[in-house]
Amino acid sequence: MAHPTPDPVAPGQESVWDYPRPPRVERVDRRVVIRLGGEVIIDTGDVVRVLETSHPPVYYLPIADFAEGALVPTVGGSYCEFKGAARYFDVRGGDASAPKGAWNYPEPAPGFELLADRVAVYARPMDACEVDGEPVVPQPGGFYGGWITAAIAGPFKGTPGSMGW
Repeated sequence: MAHPTPDPVAPGQESVWDYPRPPRVERVDRRVVIRLGGEVIIDTGDVVRVLETSHPPVYYLPIADFAEGALVPTVGGSYCEFKGAARYFDVRGGDASAPKGAWNYPEPAPGFELLADRVAVYARPMDACEVDGEPVVPQPGGFYGGWITAAIAGPFKGTPGSMGW
């Protein structure tokens, strides 16, 4: 399947079509806040993101920085050809729960060691996810966990017809 035409890139933006494949993992100087059930379940400046062609960044946050009881290991898993075997967590905050709302790679593949003690969270079931105070938009579709901000240009994988991108 042919790739789509990348959207125009405004000053200060990155195009997801300039991101690499295989993905790159990098530390970034950002503040991430996530709310669920009316509570802040994490507020951290210790942020790593994974960048992959056609995907908005996926933000990985230290497990230790989450509020106590916010991450509950659950059954099931998946496998990424680049990062390795993933496990899932139910995410809890206040009186809300997001089943399988987060995942991590406890023993990531070589090159992705920075992800070992970090968790990525799906934005869609949360009350709010913010990067440097900006509310994020979840990546389209139900499988991918990227976060869309004004700093990136698409189009983004996850929309109907994008499976082969």
